[in-house]
Amino acid sequence: MALVLASTSGKYVAAAYLVFLALVLVYVVIIASKIARIERELHALAEQPEKQP
Repeated sequence: MALVLASTSGKYVAAAYLVFLALVLVYVVIIASKIARIERELHALAEQPEKQP
């Protein structure tokens, strides 16, 4: 593995993998925040009929 990273092309490949992993991490965070928001809205809607007489 050290020989691959020693070459110039190996450094570009490693950088590409790091960028890809960073993008995947950002995507997962965005999706998790959307799911959390939808769950909060769902709980609010579930409680709403109970408050009405």
